[in-house]
Amino acid sequence: MKARKPNSPASNPPLAYKDEKFLDSDEARPIRIMAEYLEPLRIFCREQVHETIVFFGSARITPDGPLGRYYEDARELARMITTWSKGLRSNCHRYVVCSGGGPGIMEAANRGASEAGGRTIGLNIGLPHEQRPNPYITRGLSFEFHYFFMRKLWFAHLARALVVFPGGFGTLDEMMELLTLQQTQKLDRAITVLLYGSQYWKEIINFEALVRHGTISREDLELFRFADDPATALGLLQKGLRAHPEEEPPAFAHSGTPKCHPD
Repeated sequence: MKARKPNSPASNPPLAYKDEKFLDSDEARPIRIMAEYLEPLRIFCREQVHETIVFFGSARITPDGPLGRYYEDARELARMITTWSKGLRSNCHRYVVCSGGGPGIMEAANRGASEAGGRTIGLNIGLPHEQRPNPYITRGLSFEFHYFFMRKLWFAHLARALVVFPGGFGTLDEMMELLTLQQTQKLDRAITVLLYGSQYWKEIINFEALVRHGTISREDLELFRFADDPATALGLLQKGLRAHPEEEPPAFAHSGTPKCHPD
């Protein structure tokens, strides 16, 4: 009787952290979430980026559109901020302009900072239509997110100031989240918040009605200021930042966060 040949040895299974099928599974979702926290943290530490000024605003605003002046104002303000920040004495990059990385106001902010010769960050998120990284983000500081909440965490993580240009649902969502963190004192330091375009914002949101109905306090209106031109906006930002010059990043992000101090 002919002897049966032994079965071929089984190939070694892939390591779990190199198994793409596993990493894309529901069970590995916590790993993917943590990756969207740890990878930006690693890069910001390496690149010595400590503080950002975040620009929010519509992806649909174009230079030649009906709201085109806001594109040009965002571009100019980002240029002015970057020129000012480059003149500060520090051992790392302070007040780096950061946007959502896409077109519209986001592109304008990254563009202005780039034109001033500064670094600029894009926190992009993949969307079906309008969200693609713009070409003005500094190489190595463009990030792609899957989870909206992790992207918003990084907006808050290093933000020292926030400039909110006219926008839609996404802008409102991001703005209200930061204002809520301020209102409820969930951040360890103050964020200077500017709403750019007072006519737009006072038409879109009736802040006085919120006070009148008792859903916010009168003091909550002190969480933000309005600005209508780049020079005024820069002055308000500088005043707010100088009032809290050495505050730390939020407590949830202390570990591994680079600390930068003036020389």
